Amino acid sequence: MSVTIKTICARHIAGAATLLALAAGWIAAPATAQPFPAKPIRIVVGYTAGGTADLVSRLVARNLGDKLGQQVLVDNRPSAGGMLANELVANAAPDGYTLLLANSSFAYLPSLYTKLSFDTRRDFVPVALVATTQNLLVVHPAVPVKNVRELIALARKKRGSLNYASAGIGGSTHLATALFMSMTNTEITNIPYKGNSQSITDLISGEVDMTIAPIPVLLPPVASKKLRAIATTGEMRSPIMPDVPTIAESGVPGYAAGSWYGYVAPAKIPPAILKKLSDDIVQIAGTPAFADQLKNNIGAEPDTMSAEKFAQFLNAEIDKWARVIRTIGIAAK
Repeated sequence: MSVTIKTICARHIAGAATLLALAAGWIAAPATAQPFPAKPIRIVVGYTAGGTADLVSRLVARNLGDKLGQQVLVDNRPSAGGMLANELVANAAPDGYTLLLANSSFAYLPSLYTKLSFDTRRDFVPVALVATTQNLLVVHPAVPVKNVRELIALARKKRGSLNYASAGIGGSTHLATALFMSMTNTEITNIPYKGNSQSITDLISGEVDMTIAPIPVLLPPVASKKLRAIATTGEMRSPIMPDVPTIAESGVPGYAAGSWYGYVAPAKIPPAILKKLSDDIVQIAGTPAFADQLKNNIGAEPDTMSAEKFAQFLNAEIDKWARVIRTIGIAAK
């Protein structure tokens, strides 16, 4: 009986001592996990401010920040094909606080470069797709064609004589036109530039014959009749230019080469955080207000996909452009 009393007394004394120690700050209380997000989130964009990728991300950041009650920042890290931004996010902590703007070029990289410091499938996990932009096929008014069939006929007749402006080797405008040539048995000479700005300036002046570039950057010169719109590049007509037919419906069935914009995170992100980010971004991108801002301010169209569907889409895109790049023989770097 005396042993039991001593044991009970000892436990009470030890418990009291622990409480006193905690109160005095001698022993740290167990930390509780803070709900996500507990600090600002960063969206890394591998392109300069003011472009479509940047504008889409700033729209997402503003709306996502309001929804989460936490600041969401856009971090521009421009480099060729977004390589610097991709590498930065691939090596970031997989905690949900760093996201990467992934666009169409993200799917080209594995086939264009043999020595990447990251693996687009292994090092990233898709979060959500939010928007697409169609490209527009335009010609200088001096080029005597008004539709895709006439362009194909002229390109076949004057094989290699026509040229087109691209925003660089391996970029979206280059690959979109290369896909067009491979599907129409035509040969049009590539005139590569460092971006769309100078290429469109030279196209307007008549130094080059044609280009395939994002609709938003071509709308002003088309509206002023400095360039002639021939066709859009989506699977369906663009709501921004509903009177312009698609390339697919104009004699090249199956052609599609638009641009898309979504978000990926470092691999091994906790599933619960991935789901929250995916659900929140998809919900934001699905609102009429977001759609109106995309269309009216950016010239883009809402196109939402959750993490799972975006993963399937991204895998298909990587495979599709790998086939195109092999077919047209672009040398890997």
